[in-house]
Amino acid sequence: MTQLSIAFLPLTDSAPIIVAAELGFAEAEGITLNLVRDTSWATVRDRLVYGQVQAAHLLAPLAVAVTLGLSQTPCAIAAPFKLNDNGNALTLSADFAAALDPVPRNRIDDPVATAHDFAAAIGLHHRKPVIGIVHRFSSHALMLRYWLGFAGVNPDRDLTLRVLPPSLMTEALRAGELDGFIAGEPWSSVAVDAGLGEIAAVGVNIWKRGVEKVLATRADWADANPEVLDRLLRALSRSAAWCDDPANRDALSDLLSRPTHLDQSPRLIAQALAGRMPLRYGADPVEIPDFTVFHRGAANFPWRSQALWIYSQFVRWKMIDPSPQAERAAAGVFRSDLYRRALAGERIPMPGASMKVEGATEAPLSAGSHSGSLTLPPDRFFDGRTFDPDAIADYLRSLKAIPGD
Repeated sequence: MTQLSIAFLPLTDSAPIIVAAELGFAEAEGITLNLVRDTSWATVRDRLVYGQVQAAHLLAPLAVAVTLGLSQTPCAIAAPFKLNDNGNALTLSADFAAALDPVPRNRIDDPVATAHDFAAAIGLHHRKPVIGIVHRFSSHALMLRYWLGFAGVNPDRDLTLRVLPPSLMTEALRAGELDGFIAGEPWSSVAVDAGLGEIAAVGVNIWKRGVEKVLATRADWADANPEVLDRLLRALSRSAAWCDDPANRDALSDLLSRPTHLDQSPRLIAQALAGRMPLRYGADPVEIPDFTVFHRGAANFPWRSQALWIYSQFVRWKMIDPSPQAERAAAGVFRSDLYRRALAGERIPMPGASMKVEGATEAPLSAGSHSGSLTLPPDRFFDGRTFDPDAIADYLRSLKAIPGD
């Protein structure tokens, strides 16, 4: 058996890795997975970069940032497999939520109005709102910036963004250190269940197929271990399909709830898996279709265009200067070539192209596939914009300038 160590954080979207290790999908490929549970994304990053683990459950933007040298000394990262789409939520303290438009409605259903409500509430709050983010280079933070930027908010000027591990968000909210946070599940559900806050926005309603976590390896390790990597990706693909099957939700919730994994109530974990979540304490659950997607609709395929959308946001918010070299490096993090190689014999429909215009699909769309029939789901951004990876400069010019810049 091949021994592999994988670092992960206690989040619902670590499910494909945990299931692969616990339910025999990795073993069937001749792999024994050693799961290394961590608390912060910085620790996961360092374990991967310095070779303490061979792979990691990682924020997609952090994989790009490490490659570009934004997070530390540059280290080329390969992300040949997306673990999920979506799965995060913005939870506001009861105090801050009270400053938003009091009209009774589910705020998550109208992200345009809620973004404007949030912008108006900033001046009504007793302090500059302090919003917790899990990492500067997280999908959550980029989604928050994109959403609020639409409403004229400059998060670097109008908010205090505080980096905290996901598992500490709830207690920071309880202590009054935060006015809200954006993080992956189950932490918003934990905060709502404790009566500490209200879910005001969800990632799936900001970008229908927002990229979230990836399986990441060092690029040199991927190059040196192609056969092992192929076996790992096959195990994860089968595991992700199992995680996406509604028939397995109860078993998955129980598995993830174990102290060695998420160490949280299976009831709360199940809410996000089912996409039926109460937005505030005591409220009835609301339906949130595709809140978290593990496999269906080519969710595991690493679109290079999504890596370039991440790069475009780094440029927009002045985290990096634009350059052809940085653009190529960013696109090269998402290794669709490795995904295709590993899963070529699995009869899994996969896209024939490695890039697409993000946000352009309004209804299910039949797409070219190397194997079988593939239907791509809607992937719209809440503001109706599209992102053409071949016209990044035009896209950036079309966005509002950074407010107040």
